[in-house]
Amino acid sequence: MAKTDDVVDGAAEVAPVDSTLGYEQARDELIEVVRRLEAGGTTLEESLALWERGEELAKVCRRWLDGARARLDATLAEGSTEDGAAEQA
Repeated sequence: MAKTDDVVDGAAEVAPVDSTLGYEQARDELIEVVRRLEAGGTTLEESLALWERGEELAKVCRRWLDGARARLDATLAEGSTEDGAAEQA
């Protein structure tokens, strides 16, 4: 997992979210970010960097979930079309 709290010149540096990150990887890292934020003990800059990282990870998770929902909807729609055609035959 990438460190999100490296401090450079007084500012927290956030690693960009990898666009090829899988759902489980993004979810697990998001869980860790939330855990660290809830635990406290970080500077304001570190907390902001963690928050920003969490937002990006949440977007990755949302894209995966939206894609999965679209695939399910398409499969269900295809199945109901086939069922309708079978009933008419």
